[in-house]
Amino acid sequence: MKKANIDELKLSDVRPGVTRRSFSGEGATLAWGTLSPGHEPRPHTHPHEQIVYIVSGHGQFTVGDETADVTAGDMLVVPSGVLHYAVAAGGEPMVDLSVFNPRRDDYYAIDEGDPGA
Repeated sequence: MKKANIDELKLSDVRPGVTRRSFSGEGATLAWGTLSPGHEPRPHTHPHEQIVYIVSGHGQFTVGDETADVTAGDMLVVPSGVLHYAVAAGGEPMVDLSVFNPRRDDYYAIDEGDPGA
């Protein structure tokens, strides 16, 4: 059985103002992202479907040509291959929990300690 506590997961500095912790199984990945106010948004795509749950804070999330204000408790779906990004608003970080399907092998390699990742 693979088991962990969030406090035991490796904290990755993605870029200034953005950190991530993740946990993967065989077919999916959970990722906790923290966006600090003032971080530089980076629109991107990936082949994974992503379901996002806003844990705390608030901001805006853009998926394709739609932008929505989001706050704690909100959820949204990012379809595979669609350009998207998020921005924290206000004076506190925005924390989200994302489920990726299929598994994010790039996150998995970092989490499992692959020095080449």
